[in-house]
Amino acid sequence: MTNPGSPTPLASTPAPRHGPAPTEPLHAPTGEGSAAPQPTEEIQPFPARGVVLELRVRNHPGVMSHITGLFARRAFNLEAILCVPEADRTLSRMLLLVVEEPQLEQMERQLAKLHDVLDVRHRADLGADYFATIRW
Repeated sequence: MTNPGSPTPLASTPAPRHGPAPTEPLHAPTGEGSAAPQPTEEIQPFPARGVVLELRVRNHPGVMSHITGLFARRAFNLEAILCVPEADRTLSRMLLLVVEEPQLEQMERQLAKLHDVLDVRHRADLGADYFATIRW
């Protein structure tokens, strides 16, 4: 017998869903007559006015977040990011592809002020097409 004041067990109650219920199946239907879905939009190339910035940064958790957050707070889009640790793994090099805009110079000054950013420079020898050559 249960006490009238004690809570009832919730074991049979399903967990609440977060977000809207899915309207389409996650996987394409299989069987006769089903075909793989075709892409509806074409992949856009990298911007023609792209500028590549090279950053030398300290390699520890949170650095990428600080750098990308700086761009996000100023509504400045990063078109591509490539980050590779150096041999000793205490430092990393980041390549950022950004569209050349008037406020880019200000962004570079702001990047240079970040504690974990040791060096910022333009890579004129690399263009937007450099990122297009990287295959996964």
